Amino acid sequence: MAQKLHNGEKLFECSVCNKKFACASTILLHSRSHSRDKPFECTVCNNKFAQTKHLREHLRTHTGDKPFECIECSKKFARASTLRIHLRTHTGDKPFECTVCNEKFAQISTLRAHLRTHTGDKPFECTVCNKKFAKTGHLRDHLRTHTGDKPFECTVCNKKFAHAGNLRVHLRTHTVDKPFECTVCNKKFAHAGNLRVHLRTHTGDKPFKCAVCSRKFSESSTLRVHLRTHTGDKPFECTVCNKKFAATGTLRIHLRTHTGDKPFECAVCNEKFAQISTLRAHLRTHTGDKPFECTVCNKKFAKTGHLRDHLRTHTGDKPFECTVCNKKFAHAGNLRVHLRTHTGDKPFECTE
Repeated sequence: MAQKLHNGEKLFECSVCNKKFACASTILLHSRSHSRDKPFECTVCNNKFAQTKHLREHLRTHTGDKPFECIECSKKFARASTLRIHLRTHTGDKPFECTVCNEKFAQISTLRAHLRTHTGDKPFECTVCNKKFAKTGHLRDHLRTHTGDKPFECTVCNKKFAHAGNLRVHLRTHTVDKPFECTVCNKKFAHAGNLRVHLRTHTGDKPFKCAVCSRKFSESSTLRVHLRTHTGDKPFECTVCNKKFAATGTLRIHLRTHTGDKPFECAVCNEKFAQISTLRAHLRTHTGDKPFECTVCNKKFAKTGHLRDHLRTHTGDKPFECTVCNKKFAHAGNLRVHLRTHTGDKPFECTE
């Protein structure tokens, strides 16, 4: 039998999958992949393993031992296999080649993930909303939209982020590093993607089209949020009152109704607001600016809501209906006043 082993002959065959092995001990280890037998137990956390070498490697997660050192940069690793993969960053070796497009990779796992770009396979499914992903990393990132977890913290201002990439971009707000400049207006950006989106304000390009109503958008993220107006999907939930929202930005604004946070301050009178849009509308009380004009009579208004209310004087539209007598009103305030004729409510008291 020893002669056969030296010759490389594989004498021992697995009765389950017919895979062959040159050594009896190797087929014994392999058989545990079918039986799920894990006889080697960690005395620290009780995790079980099929092979002693796997237990030894695992124990290093408790001891912090990293016995395998890179001869190039002295970085240390807990596993010999991890060191082997790392060494390829120095040698440039990429032994795993895609059979479809011939692109090469340093790791077999990276090749597997790449192959899914050809097959469209998405084996990693979110247990909350059933959305599927081609990579485990993408699923991990996605899960944070449900958990609200933000593990990446800025060391300067302690602001937290769900994604490492977002933290990297944020750090440039502290360093003032904005290497990407618009060739039209010279505005600078910290991220190339932000510059690409900004350029569309000059070109008017809206490459993202809604398949339902054909409305177009300049950003894919805006299209994603818009699509929820058709599906009714509201994946972002308030942890205080469980109210759900279609966009994270809307949830952030809503949370201020619980916290009382008003981060936007008027530079004229110091009044504070929970939303930037409310501050903009307020500033018009100081400037007298009325940018919203009626297309029928040319009357101008400081707020879009006031223009909407005014347009009903032309259209005769009365969308607010009394649930008691079915009388209709053009304004919500008028309906509220009318309802008191049914309830008898008299909320205003003479102080004299």
